[in-house]
Amino acid sequence: MNFDNTIETEDLNHTIIKTGLHIILTTDEDDSRPVYISGNFNNWLTQDKEFLMEKIGNGLYHYKFTHDYNYPEKLLYKFTKGDWSEVEIDLSGNRTENRETNKHTGIQNEHVIRWRKNWLPFKQNYLPQVVLISDEFEIPQLNKTRKIWALLPHDYDNSSESYPVMYLQDAQNLFNEEAEYGNWEIDKKLAVMSEYKIGKIIIIAIEHAEEDRIKEYNVGKTVLGKGQGKKYIKFLIETLKPFVDTNFRTKKDRKNTGIGGSSMGGLISIFSGLRYPDVFGRLMIFSPSLWVKPDLKIKVDDENNSDTKIYLYAGGDESETMVSHVKNFKERIIASEFVKDKMKINLSINKQGKHNEIYWSDEFPKAIEWLFFKTKEN
Repeated sequence: MNFDNTIETEDLNHTIIKTGLHIILTTDEDDSRPVYISGNFNNWLTQDKEFLMEKIGNGLYHYKFTHDYNYPEKLLYKFTKGDWSEVEIDLSGNRTENRETNKHTGIQNEHVIRWRKNWLPFKQNYLPQVVLISDEFEIPQLNKTRKIWALLPHDYDNSSESYPVMYLQDAQNLFNEEAEYGNWEIDKKLAVMSEYKIGKIIIIAIEHAEEDRIKEYNVGKTVLGKGQGKKYIKFLIETLKPFVDTNFRTKKDRKNTGIGGSSMGGLISIFSGLRYPDVFGRLMIFSPSLWVKPDLKIKVDDENNSDTKIYLYAGGDESETMVSHVKNFKERIIASEFVKDKMKINLSINKQGKHNEIYWSDEFPKAIEWLFFKTKEN
């Protein structure tokens, strides 16, 4: 293979002419995942379709900057398999330094030895501060109490910065190593996100009601009976959010306030966001139990819903209907009066995905990055 004036790829039977800047990447570990180039030219977005590399052979990738591209003074970049959980690392598993070049034409040859997998390894000093807000936080709307946690950025105490907030359901399964069915490992994911400067966020983790979990996450009359979801949502917006905004340095506006969860936790998050778009402008919906309310009405009273963002995820190996339900839900949102070209929806389907914490764990940082920290769409 000749990398001087042309690059011949016999398998694909085409030739790349040497115009503009060509990035040629070889890698020791090759698989079916796409490779992206991310850098100071696209705000370090990791899944920018504009910077998807072309696979031209086994372990061989190519990207061309056009001859008239508006380059930064120095091009800084890294390679990823789609996000920072799958970024390039060195032979020992450590973070690599940013690559750089001053070239605007010609060929830049690069090599990746290993790719990060499953967000490992992570660095202990970037782990968030885990604060127990209360063992018995009062829920006056339901006449109950609940254990609630706050996960704060690792350097929260040494900063005066304010942060966006995500309210997550089912705290028992978010970062608890003793969880019966495994956990999302959001503490480790947040550590990697912080290390790579993706963005910092406060997570408010609300434990579910054990035997009353389904009743609490169920809104109105459904196939599961009559739920207490309306009261639970009132608790979130009337009691919990004001407490959090008073006691932590938060960005209080709707564009910096999110709600999310999986399964029934995803369903109650949908209801919360659609009923109160003035409060929640970011929705993280994983494998929602839409079968519970097949006639779910997509209607709100508030017109101030500009820039609402919804990250929808479903696994192809969860049930026979999960993917179709989620796709149908997306289409109904797009067709509704609620959207009016104001809402952004990201639909992520993992064909191998099962209904469990392992897959929700992998999707969590991708959702957080897209919902809160992407400055352009792709």
